[in-house]
Amino acid sequence: MKALDDADRRILNRLRLDARITNSALAAEVGLSPSACLRRVKLLEASGVIRGYTAIVSIAGPDEGTVAIVEIELERQTEEYLARFEAALRRHPEIQEWYLMTGNGDYVLRVQIAGIDDYGEFHRDVLSRLPGVSRITSSFAMRSHRRR
Repeated sequence: MKALDDADRRILNRLRLDARITNSALAAEVGLSPSACLRRVKLLEASGVIRGYTAIVSIAGPDEGTVAIVEIELERQTEEYLARFEAALRRHPEIQEWYLMTGNGDYVLRVQIAGIDDYGEFHRDVLSRLPGVSRITSSFAMRSHRRR
C-alpha cells in the first residue's frame, strides 16, 4: 500500500461523515474527477484502508434499550485466548462492538440490552461464561452523542 496523500485523506474524511454519498458528489467535494475519485476509493478498499461500510443505528428513546460499556480482563493474552474470546463474542448479537485495549482491561465491549433489569441475566448467562474471563466491570450509558 502506498502512503496516503491529501486526496486520499479528503476522501476518507468525507466517507467517515457519509459513506452513502454518491461518487460524483464525493468527487466534487474532494476536488477530483469522478473517474479518478472512484479509482482511488477502489484502491483504498482493495488495500484494506477501507475495510467496509456500516449503518450506525441510533437508540431513539428509553423503549429502545440500554447500552452497557463493559471492561473485560482475561486470564491471559495469548493469541489463542484472544481468538477464542473474540469468536465467542461474535455469537452474541447484544455485543455490538468490542475493542482490544491497552491499559488495565483487555477488552471494552458495547452491549445493547433491553433494559438494566436484563443486564443481570446477560452478565450471569453470557459475560461470565465467556472463555478466559477473569474480571468484568460494567458501566451504563446515560446519554449518547455521535459526531456528525
